[in-house]
Order: sequence, then C-alpha cells, then structure tokens
Amino acid sequence: MFRKWFGKKENLEEPQPPAQGDEPLSTKASPKAAEGPQGPEAQAMEAPDSEEPKKARWSLFGRALEKTRKGLKSLFTFRRTLDEAFVEEIEAELFGADFGPETVRALLDGPNGIRQAWKDKTITEAEEVREFLKRNLKAMLTRREVKLAQAATPPTVILVAGVNGTGKTTSIAKLARRLRDDGKSVVLAAADTFRAAAVEQLTIWSQRLGVDIVTGKPQADPASVAYQGAETALATGVDYLIVDTAGRLHTQVNLMRELRKIRDVLSKKIPGSPHECLLVLDATTGQNALNQAKLFQAEVELSGIILAKLDGTAKGGIVVAINNQLDIPVKMIGVGEKLEDMEPFDVDKFVDAVFE
Repeated sequence: MFRKWFGKKENLEEPQPPAQGDEPLSTKASPKAAEGPQGPEAQAMEAPDSEEPKKARWSLFGRALEKTRKGLKSLFTFRRTLDEAFVEEIEAELFGADFGPETVRALLDGPNGIRQAWKDKTITEAEEVREFLKRNLKAMLTRREVKLAQAATPPTVILVAGVNGTGKTTSIAKLARRLRDDGKSVVLAAADTFRAAAVEQLTIWSQRLGVDIVTGKPQADPASVAYQGAETALATGVDYLIVDTAGRLHTQVNLMRELRKIRDVLSKKIPGSPHECLLVLDATTGQNALNQAKLFQAEVELSGIILAKLDGTAKGGIVVAINNQLDIPVKMIGVGEKLEDMEPFDVDKFVDAVFE
C-alpha cells in the first residue's frame, strides 16, 4: 500500500500505536491530526530551551559527551610529568570511556602509540599527550568515509537494521527529517511487517514529517515490501528510499538472513543498491553494541552505523571502538530526543568535544 501524507508540524514525542480497540489508521490523516499535539503541550515542545541564545547543534553533541570528557579532562587539568603512572591513568580513563581493549592498545602500545612516541622523544611532556591522542584518534576515524553515500542517479537506497529497543524507528524518522530539511524527497518502506506496531509507528512518523510511505499487509514478506518501495521510488523520482527492516535479535539466524534477501531484492530492482546499509546501535549499551555490530556484519555488509542515544549517560569511546575494530564508520549520531537531534558524524568536532 502506498500512502502519501501532508503533515505540517512535527510531534517530537515517540509515536505510539493505537491501543486495542482503537480505530485503525486511515490512509490520509486530517491536517489537524498531522500537526501533532495542540494547546499547551505543543507550545511547550516549540518553546526554546532557555533564555540563552540557541546553541549550535554540535554544542549539544558536546554536552552529550560530557561523561567521557570529564574523565579525560581531569588528566590534563594540571601540569603533569610524563611518566608510566600518567600513561596508566590515561589507559584507565580510555577503558572507562568504552574505547575497548584493541583501541586502547593501539593508542598506547601500537607503532604510533604514546609509549613509542615517549621512547622516541616525539613527546616529552604530559601536556603534549592530549594533542597527540587527538591526532591519532582523528587518523583512526578518517580511514573510511563518514558521509552518507549518494547514488549517481536517484534514488539513493538506505537499508536500516537494528535490534529491538535501540531506537531504530525513531532514528529512521530523524534521518528522513534531516534529508527532507536538506531539500531532498524521501519515501519510506515499512518492511518490518512481523511487528504491527513498527509499521504503525513508522506510518505516524511519515504523517508528521510529510513524507510518503509504502506498507504491506500484516505478516507480508518483508522483501516484497522493499520491492514495492523500490518501484515507488523509481516511479515517483524521489531522491531517497529508506527501508526499515524487522527489529530482530541478532542471535536469530533465520531473521538475520532475511536481511540478505531484502538486500538482494533491492539490488536487482535498483542496481548498486542498497547504497547504504546502516545499523542502529544504542550508545548506552557500550561494548554490547560492538558485539551486535559484529554479528550483523557477518550477515550483511554494513556500510555505516547510526549511533542512537548518545546523551549524557553514554560513553563516547564506543564510536572509536566500532570504527577501529570493525572498520565500520559511524555516519549519524542521535544526540537527544527531539527530531532535529541527529547529526552527521564529524570527526574533528567529535574528537574536540571529547577532549576540550
């Protein structure tokens, strides 16, 4: 089923499916419903956060990394002697920030690590270590392209996967909103057909965003919905097709293999697609997110990560761990609960936010 929505305002709250007994969703919502909550609730969501000038989006990202930054900042607050005790303190802080053992080893004991640079007298003072670490982290994070791919000829197809509870549906809405605000046309394909709530939530998001959506019958073959989405994207000439897939446990082999089937169907209909295969990970789960990424990578060739929930409770080192250990770049980061709280990953600003 192909649905076209004409929503005007965004509801910044997570949409919920209708309760049992509610009326089913109509294929076209009324303009008033599409606008989201009315009255004081809507005014509260639209009001500025404070009397201060609105902060740049990346300042929000900086606040999201505050937990990571506090620990590292304390190491460089006072003039220190560069000695083994100082290096061990750095090691402990990096582990605590979820950089992971392989990344910590590379930063400290690798050919370009701190201990080798100290031995070679490339660095001789503790105050030089921060800039040294920043340079090495930036080198790690720029080995692969962090920008979203764009097809030479539209549509660009983005396949989105992720475990239930990681914020996958909301991340798709945020991504669609960012592309739309950049002047791009978007169609969504709701291929998570085994969970009715997922289709309903994505449909509500499409309504509020004013983007088109393709859905199938309940329990329909997910690959068939992806195929219909590709047909619609070609017929309407949109810039982007975003395909949602079943939020699955990464231990369910049969469900994981469905991803490959969807990928094959898309590539046959639109050669070269999907141009992006993005995995949504929950930043607050730390090293468990890394394990999820490994298992998804074994089934589908991931091109990038959407790291959701990178707020004040998350540890930013997981960004580097994923990139360094799996060679999968983080491409988008969710830094808050609002629809606009998703940013393209910027290596320089990320590293600066961690240390400054």
